[in-house]
Amino acid sequence: MSGTIHVLNGPNLGFLGIREPHIYGTTTLADVERECRAIAEPTGFDIVFRQTDAEHEMVHFFHDARVGAAGIVFNPAAFSYAAYPVYDALKMCDCPIVEVHISNIHRREEAWRSKSIMTQGVTGIVSGLGVDGYGLAVRHIIRLRSA
Repeated sequence: MSGTIHVLNGPNLGFLGIREPHIYGTTTLADVERECRAIAEPTGFDIVFRQTDAEHEMVHFFHDARVGAAGIVFNPAAFSYAAYPVYDALKMCDCPIVEVHISNIHRREEAWRSKSIMTQGVTGIVSGLGVDGYGLAVRHIIRLRSA
């Protein structure tokens, strides 16, 4: 089987590689996109790769992916904590969704960062494995959809 995997990225991830490299590393979001495509394309899957800092735009990204997507890889970033409209849009999707966090949100110093409201609506979570989490999530969706 083939299909489209949507990779959706939340606030400030456009500055990946620049913002707090001691936490998030020096890999850029463009690097992550290239890696996701390199994993997916040889297997016949397409990647739609998007990033936004705006909650309403992320809602529309989920609306676009709602029907027919092979799966969604979602790094909610700061949307993790209070973006209920995004959570509601996520729950409308009829495909596997893997939530990705570059850092281990459960080990962050700020307690409020340790809980994601998105978790209740996703298939699985990858947290704390750096940008490698994206590739793991893409591979997982390919495996699910190719079985």
